[in-house]
Amino acid sequence: MAGMKLEANLDAIQAALSQAGMDGWLFYDHHHRDPIGGRILGLDEKAHVTRRWYYFVPALGAPRKLVHRIEQGRLDSLPGAKGQYSSWQELAAGLEAMLFDAQRIAMQYSPNNAIMYVSMVDAGTVEFLRGLGKEIVSSADLVSQFEAVLNEEQLASHGVAQRAIDKIVAEGWQEIGRRLRPSGGGTGWLTEFDLVVWLSEAMRREGLVWENGPNVSANANSSDSHYEPTAEKSAAICEGDFVLIDIWGRLEKPGSVFYDITWTGVVGREPTEREQLVFETVRNARDAAILKVEQAFAERRAICGYEADDAARAVIRAAGFGEFFTHRTGHNIAQELHGSGAHLDNLETHDVRLLLPNTCFSVEPGIYLPEFGVRSEVNMLTAPGKAWVTGRIQRELVRI
Repeated sequence: MAGMKLEANLDAIQAALSQAGMDGWLFYDHHHRDPIGGRILGLDEKAHVTRRWYYFVPALGAPRKLVHRIEQGRLDSLPGAKGQYSSWQELAAGLEAMLFDAQRIAMQYSPNNAIMYVSMVDAGTVEFLRGLGKEIVSSADLVSQFEAVLNEEQLASHGVAQRAIDKIVAEGWQEIGRRLRPSGGGTGWLTEFDLVVWLSEAMRREGLVWENGPNVSANANSSDSHYEPTAEKSAAICEGDFVLIDIWGRLEKPGSVFYDITWTGVVGREPTEREQLVFETVRNARDAAILKVEQAFAERRAICGYEADDAARAVIRAAGFGEFFTHRTGHNIAQELHGSGAHLDNLETHDVRLLLPNTCFSVEPGIYLPEFGVRSEVNMLTAPGKAWVTGRIQRELVRI
């Protein structure tokens, strides 16, 4: 349902509200503070928004709007009756009138900021609404349903990006060998940033777009999970090095879905015993999380994001590397690289959101030692009764 206009989602939203026992969903924004709400409502992300607006979708009945008079057309693309205000007194009265028959109201809010990815509404607004006697509950599961669930076109777009990036990464490893060895016509010199440029050019030729990156890191730099080489600061890649490639992209098309993977390898040698042990531990942790998700969907059993994280983390802890696994196991993927659906996380957050059918997410455990780091990242898609990895799966360290 991600990327659809509100008219197409309205009946489904109201059905979900009724099923969850909520009286309605209140959307509120000011200066584009809530991009989630804007996407679900299908609003122009570049519109000039200098005054607060409110849009209430009740579980039953027609939606309602409240807008400032100098931006009274801001929500005209949406169905529902429109109220207007100028003064703060009118705003307060307008909100009370808008919500007169609603008690339990969903908003982009998370108790104790536990799921901060959906915590968009400010504390003052929550305080005001509570002062009206309203119970404000989290819209986190609603957001997953109407932001993270993908339509057929979006699922297909992920596949196109997957095939292109898998091919580019395979050729990227070969490019390292060509650049470093005279037998391949190379100069014997290559930096992390040189390979970033090569990967970027290859992705552009495939019609892909992305934010930042990709990331290429050698040796100790691979221990920094968000390392980003630049033209000014970049290490050389040499024979004998350990290398990590993290790359992501999507089609240059509205609503298209990212593909995001990480591979590791060694140049001109076999892995050391420690490198092999760390890689195998990360690989086994990744596979444990994959299996946990696959089994749950095959059994048509609900599974929360934290459960997959637990499965991966248990493998790494049992191997004695728990302190070196410093991030969540995976993140939701949609038209944003880090989407608004459930993450595979019981470290940074206790993510109790459900992994829903027709969603996409990464599985990417890692171990980051001072001298090198290993992350093995794949993407998964889900459907009723099944879940699967969408691209190539790294089974052994790459040898160049």
